[in-house]
Amino acid sequence: MTIADLRIAFFSGNYNYVRDGANKAQNNLVGTLLAHGANVRVYAPTIADPPFPPTGPLISIPSVPVPGRGEYRIPTGINRAVREDLERLNPHIVHISSPDRAARQAAAWGRERGVPVVATVHTRFETYPRYYGLGFIEPLVEAWLRRLYHRCDMLLVPSPTMVDVLRQQRMNTAVEVWSRGVEKTVFHPGARDYAWRQSIGLADQPLVIGFLGRLVLEKGLDVFAATLAELRERGVPHQVMVIGDGPARDWFAERTPGAVFAGFQAGKDLGRAVASMDVLFNPSITETFGNVTLEAMAAGVPTVAARATGSSGLVEDGVSGRLVTPGDIPAFADALQAYANDPTLLAAHGAAALERAAPYDWERINLGVADTYLRLINERRGTRPR
Repeated sequence: MTIADLRIAFFSGNYNYVRDGANKAQNNLVGTLLAHGANVRVYAPTIADPPFPPTGPLISIPSVPVPGRGEYRIPTGINRAVREDLERLNPHIVHISSPDRAARQAAAWGRERGVPVVATVHTRFETYPRYYGLGFIEPLVEAWLRRLYHRCDMLLVPSPTMVDVLRQQRMNTAVEVWSRGVEKTVFHPGARDYAWRQSIGLADQPLVIGFLGRLVLEKGLDVFAATLAELRERGVPHQVMVIGDGPARDWFAERTPGAVFAGFQAGKDLGRAVASMDVLFNPSITETFGNVTLEAMAAGVPTVAARATGSSGLVEDGVSGRLVTPGDIPAFADALQAYANDPTLLAAHGAAALERAAPYDWERINLGVADTYLRLINERRGTRPR
């Protein structure tokens, strides 16, 4: 069997109705598989006017809005039409990318038929409750996730650090890395544009500290704002650029006085915005990889990040950026202040970040997922002929 022979049922909780790093990775993977001849059908919630077109055929599954976060949707399960479509496809692999009810039903469908089930872990859902005053339920969320992941043949995670986390949490012993790539034609140092930077109200000097991502509390917005307050108290000259939008925008704006909100950016506009910051500040601990960190690195921009899953597998501390204990406001401020005071250090770490981003090629990385599919199918056929 080759990639061109594969039939893949891909279940996603968010494929294209909100633009984020996880669904960009999913669309990229499906695009690579289709380009190599595989038959892929995607099953995910849909909306009338999505922010970008889906890659490949997309079958809508029933869903409801997330309470209080209406931009996201929760799949409510697999209905008769989806089940019939799945039966017609008769996939060799069931791939799920979120722990919702539809994914659990899809995993059960695969297990009943001897079809290998692969799950990708895109975010640390178990950490989300702490940002909404519900940290005490994290063990319950872990147990809920464990019940699903125990039933999968393979878990794919974006970074080696996440392999260790999932094994420590006893999610599964079969955990491998599906890394991430970066679009080098979009994210590169040549996209830096001082004229654009000036047009949004940012001068050439002093240092521009950037935030990149959805404006939601679980991205560490509280730590970002507290660190900037510490820099202001120390009298460290700096500017702030915020790239992205989301439900916490007003909350964030109130706590980051003077920050320039560049709003949502995409494509080459996003590449220009990222390259036009001087340092990325990413205090989040919820990412399993840190797409924004890699995008900044590819643009020659160093990152100050939390020493957590995701960025800790990308940033070499003291070489291509800084890694700081999560939530340590003075230490985050120290790292940013060092860049503000030393342009030579900033340039050296930016050059090292660019070099470190070089191997992250989407085609090579996604073909590794296809190899995993084929290996699981061959292993299954070796023990249970179909």
